[in-house]
Amino acid sequence: MNLLSPYRLLDLTGPLGFLTGKIFGDLGADVIKIEPPGGDASRRLPPFLKNGNGSPQSLYWLAYNANKRGITLNLESETGRDLFGQLACEADFIIESVPPGTLDRLGFSYEQLQERNPKLILVSISAFGREGPYKDLQGSDLEIMALSGAMSLAGEKDCEPMRVSVPQAPMWVGAEAAMGALTALAYRSATGKGQRVDVSAQVAVMAALAHAPAFWDLNRENPERAGVFVTGRSINGAKMRVMWPCKDGWINFIIYGGAAGRHTNQQLVNWMDEKGLAPAWLKEIDWTTFEVTKVTQAEVDKLEAPIGGFFATVTKDEFLEGAVTRQVLGYPVATVADIYRNPQLQARKFWQDVADPVSDKTLKYPGGFAVINGERLQIRRPAPCVGEHNGEIYEDELGLTEHEIEEMRAEAVI
Repeated sequence: MNLLSPYRLLDLTGPLGFLTGKIFGDLGADVIKIEPPGGDASRRLPPFLKNGNGSPQSLYWLAYNANKRGITLNLESETGRDLFGQLACEADFIIESVPPGTLDRLGFSYEQLQERNPKLILVSISAFGREGPYKDLQGSDLEIMALSGAMSLAGEKDCEPMRVSVPQAPMWVGAEAAMGALTALAYRSATGKGQRVDVSAQVAVMAALAHAPAFWDLNRENPERAGVFVTGRSINGAKMRVMWPCKDGWINFIIYGGAAGRHTNQQLVNWMDEKGLAPAWLKEIDWTTFEVTKVTQAEVDKLEAPIGGFFATVTKDEFLEGAVTRQVLGYPVATVADIYRNPQLQARKFWQDVADPVSDKTLKYPGGFAVINGERLQIRRPAPCVGEHNGEIYEDELGLTEHEIEEMRAEAVI
């Protein structure tokens, strides 16, 4: 399914923007990843896979640069800038995550690029955006998650704020940048004009906090870290457990209200009763009148005690099977291994075998992110080796001779 096959995208991103190019590549666009001679430093990000020569190959790089072609080019050299200018004249998109001001210094400001190619869409991805007092600051996932406010709600109440172990900011901003780029494409289709898309990772991550303002709007309270508990559901300030230990991991379950919650609560009690784990007082509750918004902490603690005892007797798979059968709102917390063996993903043919030319191994990739007209978006090519497509671009497309290419390689232009 090649929805974007008519379009070419030049990818000047580091890890903060890898996903944007991959989304375009998955949708069929011709994405050309541009690295400095010798390759991006991000090729050495852990975790690693040993290639045929025993040297490490970044699994991160392999995952987020599939469906791209790859060339090397030194933009600090005059010849390199000339070649990039030629490529930019024919491109539909340029996505970049270089430090703000870098392209301007190199002679590729948006105004200069637009003069050469009025239809060009330039997507700039940075930690904090191109305006404001933080515009020149760099930021890792830790800083971005902290300054977005996400870490203020993660962790135990009386302990330090936390972040998710695997970096999340690149995923949030990468998806937002792709949406911004496609919105600009729609505008170009109507007007014939390109645009500059300025994407801030800090702002993108704030989308994860969309629920937080409601706490203030409704109760004049700011949400706080609560660890494995959720707050804000009861006017009496009661907190409810979200994560529960089970026999082989964790289960996500909350005591709900409303029609779906009342059904869940009744079905859970019936299930517990079948196992002889429902106390008499729990079986006598009339769940049709249960209102979670009015419960006190003492009532929640009393309810959760036998529920926790029941969850400790089941495995994640047993819970999921029972929850589906009984239409109970609750979910096992999946590990990477659980995701790999998930029957739903297998049934939808999510995993795809891709031959990796660097390691001489067949790698199991997550497949395309969507199924369109019954066809899953395919990984057409693995992540490129360093400069793998230099010949295709410089010789076949730009018309350079083999001698000129060898000279540029010797001068570290490519």
